[in-house]
This record gives sequence, C-alpha cells and structure tokens, in this order.
Amino acid sequence: MTTTFKKGELLYTGKAKEMYATDDPEVLWVEYLDQATALNGKRKVAVDEKGLLNNRISSLIFTDLAKHGIKNHFIEQLSDHVQLVRRVKMIPLETVVRNAASGSFERKFGVSHLMTFDQPVLEFFYKSDALDDPFINDSQVAALQVADESTVAEMKRQALLVNTRLQTIFAEMNVQLVDFKIEFGLTADGHVLLADEISPDSCRLVDKTTHQSLDKDVFRKNLGDLTTVYQEVLKRLATVEGGQQ
Repeated sequence: MTTTFKKGELLYTGKAKEMYATDDPEVLWVEYLDQATALNGKRKVAVDEKGLLNNRISSLIFTDLAKHGIKNHFIEQLSDHVQLVRRVKMIPLETVVRNAASGSFERKFGVSHLMTFDQPVLEFFYKSDALDDPFINDSQVAALQVADESTVAEMKRQALLVNTRLQTIFAEMNVQLVDFKIEFGLTADGHVLLADEISPDSCRLVDKTTHQSLDKDVFRKNLGDLTTVYQEVLKRLATVEGGQQ
C-alpha cells in the first residue's frame, strides 16, 4: 500500500511511542522511540534501534493476526520507526494473558517460575501511572464505569484468540510465550478493536532451548544487551512470517 498521509500535530507521548494526527481524522501516525523504560517509566534509557525493531515486530504480528481473522488498528508500516494505525478511543485497561507463572503473578502467589497453567489466566490492570497500574477485577471495572459488561466480555474473547495465535507464532520460533499485555480501543461505531503494540516490550518470551529471556526482562533485570535480543526475535519472526528485516 502506498500512502500520502502527512504527519500532523503531536497528540500523545508515551514511554515508547509518540502519536501524531494526520490529514485523515481517522488515521494516526505512530513513531516508535529508541528508548526503554522500566518501573512504570521511572527508569528510562536510550537503546539503539529499539524503536525500529519494535515497529517491525509489531507490524508483522498485527499483519498476521489480521490474516487470521483478528482485526486490529494496524494499517501499514511507513518507515523504520513509523506506522499508521486506525484512530480509536482507548479503553484504560491493560489486558494480560498468562500461560505460565512469572512477574507479578509469581511474586504474588509464591509459585515456581514458569509453572504452566492448565488454561490461560486473564487479568486486567487499570491504566494509571500515578497509581502504578493496579490490578482491577470485573466488578471494579463496572463500579468505576471504565467499560460495560459486553465490552469486557469482548475484550476477554479477543484476548484469548490473540493468545492462541501468538502461541502458534512463537512456538514456530522455538519460543515460549509466557505472558503478554495488550490494549483495546473503541471505534467510532462502538466496536472493540485490538490496538497499541505487540512486541518484546509487551510480551514475556523465553527461548525453549536455552531458557534465556527474549524480551524487556533483559533490560529490567540487566541480563544483557536489549538490542541484540530484539534483533534475534525479529530475525526468527521474519523467517516464520516470510517477511524482510
């Protein structure tokens, strides 16, 4: 696809991306930044090529999901750091799907690292930097009027579909999908649509042979060079998807 969209005013600056308006009110210009953050943005470091790598990885994954019937906001990748997405009204919830124990689940319940679950665990977290994105259940979502019952049900349905497809993709890469975070938005006509990004920033990935982390835990825990790890993820993903690096 060839586009003629022009970059407009800055609308939002996040931890890893900036979003701009375009000359089409329904299309946003997303620029991925070469920086990594941890501790809810309290720790921030410049990382060579990180924006480029996450942009490419997320673009390939969103394209794959769309091909498999999971609609999302991705339109196309414009350049190394830029992609175009459909404008949605973001729902202030992070949807987390866990296939094995790690991170906050492991700490909270004192279970063994990477203990596998008989079925995926699905959790919501309320998006608020000031509150450090606290866990929130369905009743609390309703009490705060964050989303109605049908919207929550649809988010859960789509999240589990995403999990099934991502597990297949990463298994072909010899990678275990431990858990991941996704976000949803509402279209102008009220439909729930997968949005934000899917990358090693938002997934917890472990090499099945070496058991090494292939995600942002490398940065969080000072385990190695983040750029090298993300390059490896892109290399494997591009091979699976038949894409070009």
